[in-house]
Formats: sequence, C-alpha cells, structure tokens
Amino acid sequence: MDDRLKKLKRHVFYELLDIVGRAFVLVRPSENVVLGKRPLTPEEKENGIVLVFNSGMNFQWDDYGITATLVFGNSPQKCVIPADQIEAVYSPEANAQFIVLPSGAAKPGVKSMGQVKTEASSAIAGKVIKVDFTKKQKT
Repeated sequence: MDDRLKKLKRHVFYELLDIVGRAFVLVRPSENVVLGKRPLTPEEKENGIVLVFNSGMNFQWDDYGITATLVFGNSPQKCVIPADQIEAVYSPEANAQFIVLPSGAAKPGVKSMGQVKTEASSAIAGKVIKVDFTKKQKT
C-alpha cells in the first residue's frame, strides 16, 4: 500500500480522536494481525473485526501500524494491527468514515468509485434545470 494512504488513514484516525474522543477501526483478517492469544471468531474471519480506540488509551500508531494492549472481556491482550490491514477508520458520532479497500477487491454491498460517479451523474442529470441566460431583445 502507498505510504501516503497509510499516513492518511493515521491522520483521519487522530483527527476523529481529537474531534469526538474515539475512533473505530475495521481490521481485515490476516495472519499479520495479532490480537494477543485471542483467536478470531468465524464471523470475524469472514468480515474482519472492529476495534474501538479512545483518547485515554495507551497505544502507538507508527509506520507499521497500531500497537496497543486491548482488553477483550477481562483479558488484556498485546495487539499489533498492520496499517495495510486497516480497511476503514470511522466515527458514528462524527458521521464520518474513511475506507480503503485492497486493490482489486470488491466487497458485497460496497460500490466502486466508478459506480458511485455514474449513479451520482445520473441523479444530477435528472435534476438539472436548464436556464437560458441570453438576453431577449425587446420588440
């Protein structure tokens, strides 16, 4: 993944923390994702896992990704989440999300940018009011 996209993910993450105090991270399942001794559930293996970070937590996001001790149930686990495996950073409170899908990957229900642009153009085209700004001559 392009380093600039990794930096953008990190920037969005910290901005959301600054604005609302917490940020959600959708992590794609991978053998590179370490959640301590906690295994992924079958649903998480299929859809990924959402991790919640708040501004009071002790974590670090460096060039590789996020390193933190997260608590699952009552058990603290040493976690390492590579930035490449972070698919989305979002905040329900801010009503904002930043999504980066792996190249060539299509998620069910997620439209490609081409589909979004085509649908937006079609929707706009149906609502455009044509105005003739030429001056009419008085007769």
